[in-house]
Amino acid sequence: MTYYLDPFGCVKNQVDAENMMASLNRAGWTAAETAEHSDLIIVNSCGFIESAKRESINAVLLWRRLYPEKKILLAGCLAQRYAKELAGELSEADGFFGTDDLSSIAEAAGKIMQSMTGGGSGVPKDSGGDLKCRTGERPLLSLPGSAYVKISEGCDNRCSFCAIPLIRGGLKSRNIQDIMEECKTLLERGIKELCLVGQDTGSYGRDRKAISAPIHGLPNLMEALSLLEGKFRIRLLYIHPDHFPKPILDIMEKNKRFLPYFDIPFQHGSEKILRLMNRKGNAETYLELIETIRRRLPDAVIRSTFMTGFPGETEEDFGLLLDFQKKAGLDWLGCFTYSREEDTPAFNMKGRVSKKTAAERKRLVEETQVPITEKQMDRFIGRTFDVIVEEKFEPPISGPGGNYISERNEISSDSVIYLGRLPCQAPEVDGSAVIHCPRPLELGAMVSCQVIGRAGFDLEVRVPYFTHPEQYSNINHQ
Repeated sequence: MTYYLDPFGCVKNQVDAENMMASLNRAGWTAAETAEHSDLIIVNSCGFIESAKRESINAVLLWRRLYPEKKILLAGCLAQRYAKELAGELSEADGFFGTDDLSSIAEAAGKIMQSMTGGGSGVPKDSGGDLKCRTGERPLLSLPGSAYVKISEGCDNRCSFCAIPLIRGGLKSRNIQDIMEECKTLLERGIKELCLVGQDTGSYGRDRKAISAPIHGLPNLMEALSLLEGKFRIRLLYIHPDHFPKPILDIMEKNKRFLPYFDIPFQHGSEKILRLMNRKGNAETYLELIETIRRRLPDAVIRSTFMTGFPGETEEDFGLLLDFQKKAGLDWLGCFTYSREEDTPAFNMKGRVSKKTAAERKRLVEETQVPITEKQMDRFIGRTFDVIVEEKFEPPISGPGGNYISERNEISSDSVIYLGRLPCQAPEVDGSAVIHCPRPLELGAMVSCQVIGRAGFDLEVRVPYFTHPEQYSNINHQ
C-alpha cells in the first residue's frame, strides 16, 4: 500500500510527520511522490490558530474533491484537539489520528484501508507500534543539509492565548542520551545543521528536576552535544524570554558550533498586555536580556514574534509595542494577529480588538521592521561565513531575482547560483543566502563564502574562485 503525506503547521509538526513516515515505512508501506499515485492521503494538520485550522480542513476538502475514491486520514494537532467534533462534522475524512502515539500510525492507516481491500491481503499486517527504529533514521522533509531535532513535547508556560497545552499537554523532556543518539545518526547521514526545537527549548529538563540529579536542563544537553565530533553547527529555536537560561551563553562563547542565534518570542512591549498574556517580564527586562546577549556574543542574531490585537490592547499599548520594537533593533521579526481560541483563558477576556484594527497594527509593525532588518543584515557584508547550500537557483531573465548577477560587476555572468543559509538565517523563516559560484556545488554541503552585498532581506555571497577543480571538491565536503 502507498501513502502521500501532506504536511501543515510548524517544524515541530514536521518532525511528527517524519516520524509517522518512518513508522509507516518500517511497517511495509511505501511513500508516493504525489497524491495521485497513493492509496491513502494523510493530512498532518495544525490546530494552533484559526487560519491554520481552516487551511488543514480545506486541504481535506480539496483532496476529497480531487480524488473521491481515495482514503483520507486527518492526522496531527487538529485531529488531537477536535477528534469528537470532526468525527461528526467532517465526513470527507475517513479517519482521524492524533498526536499521542505516533508509532501506531500504521495500525490506524491499515484500519482505514480495510474497507477498500475487504480486510484481505494488501494491508500491511504490522502496526508499527512495536517496530523500534532510531529517530535519526527517519525521512527528512527539510531542505538538504539541515534537520530538526525535537528535544521536548508540550509546554508548562500557560500563556493565556495559547492552545498548545490543550493539544500537547504539559512539558515532557526527552532523555539526553536519546537526543544524543538521534543527533549522532543525523550527522552520520551528512547533516550539517541540527536545529533543536520544542514548544520552549529554554524549559528543557525543568520537568525532570524531581527525578534527575543533576538537573538535566538545556545547558546540560548542550554540554553533552558538544562532545559530538565533526564539522557541524547547532541552532536553538523557541526560547521563552521569562526564563532564558543564561548559562547557555557561556557554552556558546566556548564552542562556536552553537550558533549565536536566538528565537525569543517577546510578543509585546506593554506590561499590561504581557500580564494579560500570563507573562512575567516587561519591556525593560526584555531589553536588558537583549543587551546581555549582544554584549556577550557580538555576532548574536535575535528573532522574535509580536502579537497585535490581543484583548485590551489600546492605542497606547500598541505605541509601547512600537517603542519596544525600535529600541530592541531585532534582526528578524514575525508578527501575527490574535486568534481567539476556545478553552484558552483569553477567550472570554473583555476589550476585544477588531480584526481590521489588529491587521492594521500588524502592517505597521512589519513596515517598521523593514529598515531595521536591512540595517542589521548590512553588518555582515564583507565578512566570511560557512553557508549551507540548499537548492540551485534559476533566476528569470528579467524581473525579481533576475538582477543578482547584473548588479555585481565582480560576479562573472557564467556563475552558477544557489540558495542557502548563513548562520544568521534560520530555515524557512528568514532571508536566504544567494550563492555565486563559478563551479557546481553539492546540495547539503557547507562551504565558506564571503558576503558581498544585500538584496532586500537576502544576502549575496561569493564562493572564492579556485584555479584547480579539486579545490571545489574539498569545499563540497567540509
